[in-house]
Amino acid sequence: MAKAADWRIAVVATLAIVALAGAGCSSKKPEGAGGPGEGQNGLGQSSVSSSDSLSQLQKGTLGAGNQGPLTDIHFDYNDSTVRAQDGEILKTNADWLQKNPTTHAQIEGHCDDRGSEEYNLALGAKRAQAAKDYLQTLGVDASRLSTISYGKELPLCAEETDECWAQNRRDHFAVSQSAGGPQ
Repeated sequence: MAKAADWRIAVVATLAIVALAGAGCSSKKPEGAGGPGEGQNGLGQSSVSSSDSLSQLQKGTLGAGNQGPLTDIHFDYNDSTVRAQDGEILKTNADWLQKNPTTHAQIEGHCDDRGSEEYNLALGAKRAQAAKDYLQTLGVDASRLSTISYGKELPLCAEETDECWAQNRRDHFAVSQSAGGPQ
């Protein structure tokens, strides 16, 4: 009788452990979401505090028409590849950065609202890293670039349409003076 009770307790404990482990691992890594960007949490590091998208959103200055000196680039659905037409935009952005050597650009990866939060954070990190890598190949020093992912948290457009989702799948470039640069 005691052995049967011990056996039932062991089964219940095993099922509880399996259930808890399953709950902790329930987020499936989506196809196409690769490794982390940079930084300790894989979502990038923010070195720009006063001019990032979050600050701009809070000030009410973030918008598609409010680009700043660098132009946003956009991505296809579920993709972090820099498109050919956006390569031209990145060349223009790289030229501006080369002509303004005391500036720093934080590349902010954004996604549309489809998919899980975890998936979109990973995809935003990959998009920001793709733009950073591209700018580096054009001669921009990596120390002047940082990345961060906002996933789907800061959409430009809230409608559930293809056009709106396309606007939200972007990298935004927040520019600030580099440390030690002119104030």
